[in-house]
Amino acid sequence: QVHLVESGGGLAQAGGSLRLSCAASGLSFRWYSLGWFRQAPGKEREFVASINRRGSETNYVDSVKGRFTISRDNAENMVYLQMNSLKVEDTAVYSCAAGGGATTRSEQYDYWGQGTQVTVSS
Repeated sequence: QVHLVESGGGLAQAGGSLRLSCAASGLSFRWYSLGWFRQAPGKEREFVASINRRGSETNYVDSVKGRFTISRDNAENMVYLQMNSLKVEDTAVYSCAAGGGATTRSEQYDYWGQGTQVTVSS
C-alpha cells in the first residue's frame, strides 16, 4: 500500500521560511515524478512545483519562482519543498503527489498525501 506523509507545515510570519517534507513508502520511489500542490480555502487545488525522477528537472508556478525549491532524496524516499520569503497568499494546505510524469496537472498524479497546513501571517 502506498503512503505519502507530509510534515513540516505550521505557522510562519511573512518573509519567513518553512521546509515541507514528504515521506513515501510502498512504491518504487525512484521511478516516480513528484509534485507539490496547494489548496487555499474556497479555491481550487493549485500546482506549486514538480521534479522529475532523477531530480534533474524542476518546474514551478510563477508565483513561487525564486522563493520555493523542490528537491528529492531517492535513497531516503523523500521529497522536500523549501519555502522562503513566505507571503500571506501562500497560506494553504500543501500536498505531495507521485505520478508517472513531472506535470502541472493534478489528474496525472497517481498517489497523494493527506496534506499539511501552512499558515503565513502578516
